[in-house]
Amino acid sequence: MMVMMKLILKRWPPRFAVRCIEQAETYWNLLGAIPPSKMKLTKHDDEILKEFQAAFPAMAANKDGALQRIDEGSLKSAEGKEAWRKYIKLFESTVSDYNFGTLIRTNAAEDYTEKNTMFITRIQFYAIEICRNRLGLNDLAHQLAKKEWAAKQAKRS
Repeated sequence: MMVMMKLILKRWPPRFAVRCIEQAETYWNLLGAIPPSKMKLTKHDDEILKEFQAAFPAMAANKDGALQRIDEGSLKSAEGKEAWRKYIKLFESTVSDYNFGTLIRTNAAEDYTEKNTMFITRIQFYAIEICRNRLGLNDLAHQLAKKEWAAKQAKRS
């Protein structure tokens, strides 16, 4: 994660980059500490998931692995942007920082790295990660994050 952080700090204004990195680190630590199926990201998780399933049924069902491995091209295509714009608007009055930029892992089974990270809005992050958690797609990442945490603890001892 350190290499990714340095690259992000070079590309974006420091205050903005630091906030994105902190959010990514926090989520990775949560993945290591809490089984994804038991994780709650917001008080609106059920509504976020329900609307995500309605707006993006194929992705929400992980059809062709679309949720396991996010295709940045389809997400950011003209059609994808329009569909997401409508979805994002649903949460402008209920989810704080719904439109704030956030980093997400494109492959749910891997850590945050330069090649496995893309920039999206916070509500997109919530929708994708809540669905990944409920479908068990973050279980491998949970094991990886747990191992990293244990290794850090062993170094401190």
